[in-house]
Amino acid sequence: MKVVGIGGSLAAQSSSLAALKIALEGAAEGGASTELFDVRALALPMYSPEVKIKDVPESVRRLCDRVHEAAGLLWASPLYHGTISGSFKNALDWLQLLSDRKPAFLTDKVVGLISTAGGTQGLQAVNTMEFVVRALRGWAVPLVIPIPQAWRVFDQEGVHDETVAEQLRALGREVTRAAKQFASKVLTTPDAERAEAQVQPITEEEATSS
Repeated sequence: MKVVGIGGSLAAQSSSLAALKIALEGAAEGGASTELFDVRALALPMYSPEVKIKDVPESVRRLCDRVHEAAGLLWASPLYHGTISGSFKNALDWLQLLSDRKPAFLTDKVVGLISTAGGTQGLQAVNTMEFVVRALRGWAVPLVIPIPQAWRVFDQEGVHDETVAEQLRALGREVTRAAKQFASKVLTTPDAERAEAQVQPITEEEATSS
């Protein structure tokens, strides 16, 4: 059972990355193996629907491969001007390359959502992430962690509010629990297979059209 974390920002000291690391600790406590993708370290080029497969960077290939292998995901973004950060959204845009995998995109994967904000509007970033989860055919767990006034919670040493830290670990454990629950069930039925066969894969043009 693997849980992959994607998040952070281009800031050298990222509260959302610190939060993500703690949530992954919770996933490990729940019995999952974990892997972290820091968007700053990934240094991904901007996604383009016109990119040729042969030109896809190794960092993108690795990200997509690990996400496809994972049973659960944890996403963390700062709140920038009412939504998720551009660097984090760019990482999610590259998941378009999962369109031809079997199953496609985030089918049957559970996702835990975290945001950090300087003020009190972090839920706006969580809502945006939930829309993306749905578009990629994943399942967002009901427990979400929007962290307000992150400057009070995090410093250079990490988190110094144990209540928030435990909430993050609880989210990690919940993602692992839900992923195990999904894995223990036969989720695809003949009716679902027939319905899926009638759904045309999302093209890159459709996914990125304005």
